Amino acid sequence: MKRLLPVLVSVLLAACANTGTAPAADHEIKTDSDQTDADRRAGIRLELAQGYFSRGQFSTSLDELKLALQAKPDMREAVNLRGLVYAAMGENQLAEEAFRRALAVYPKDPDTLHNYGWFTCQQQRWPTADALFDQALAQPTYRAPARTLLAKGVCEARSGRMLVAEKTLARAFELDAGNPAIAVNLSEVLFRNNELERARFYVKRVNEQPEQVNAQSLWLQLRIERRLGNASTVDELAQQLRRKYPQTPETQALDAGRYD
Repeated sequence: MKRLLPVLVSVLLAACANTGTAPAADHEIKTDSDQTDADRRAGIRLELAQGYFSRGQFSTSLDELKLALQAKPDMREAVNLRGLVYAAMGENQLAEEAFRRALAVYPKDPDTLHNYGWFTCQQQRWPTADALFDQALAQPTYRAPARTLLAKGVCEARSGRMLVAEKTLARAFELDAGNPAIAVNLSEVLFRNNELERARFYVKRVNEQPEQVNAQSLWLQLRIERRLGNASTVDELAQQLRRKYPQTPETQALDAGRYD
């Protein structure tokens, strides 16, 4: 299921940028004036690290995270992002240690549970990933359950649990119907489950939005329409794919007739 989850990196990065939890009712709300110099330095370094991570400059991101943690050693977002950076670099043991350290300090932090869950999913540690995702979803103040349901559904699909994945991704769609990653991945799972009309419904929503359409979503709809026997629509989608994305793996697969 290699085509699942085309934009998960951005979803994961968002998990580092936001707290995901509401402030406790019995605490004073923090404002900029409450920040110490160390807080400000750490915040600037974290922002730089996030930018470098999103551009694939992992070593530079790691350097910025080290500086952030020098200023604020237990900064949750920095420790969390460090786990993602190590994972992206293939340093799995260091990534594991980073996530465990974050959870030792913030044991119920849903963002860390989410990212650690995705890390273990990539290692095909399915039961551990399920447990971590479920722990994140169980936090009553978690503000981004759709993000974790998306990751959980993709993980379930990758492990071959397609019917379970369909239910999980459908729940994610109920919570965030405007998220193209959820719609495309739900469509992909429905396609694999031979629910062709439903699969077309979700991916077509994405392809009708110029700011959301991409090679993966066009290719998915093309394969669905082909299986449904809609030859004219297949031709239209093939023209769009070749015109807009001539060098992509999807267009290469189209030209080679590799539809499955």
